[in-house]
Amino acid sequence: MHVIVVYDTAAKRNPKILRTCRKYLHRVQRSVFEGQLTEAQLRRFKSAVAEVLDLSYDNVLVYAFPPGTTPIRHEWGATEPAPTDIL
Repeated sequence: MHVIVVYDTAAKRNPKILRTCRKYLHRVQRSVFEGQLTEAQLRRFKSAVAEVLDLSYDNVLVYAFPPGTTPIRHEWGATEPAPTDIL
């Protein structure tokens, strides 16, 4: 399934969230990641992120699109190519 993750965390937790996101997805913007994950990978990702978060301050949004559907993405401005070393 296609997954988009957006996060807003305290500065001291940003490196841990960033490393976790990079393990599973590719970076689109500073705190935005996207990519294809299986149900099992998504569960592992959510579990790994939950271990790091302070739920009284941090916020993570995960948009998961069911298999067979892909969001239409409109983009303006400079972009970076997607890395090829993801999972």
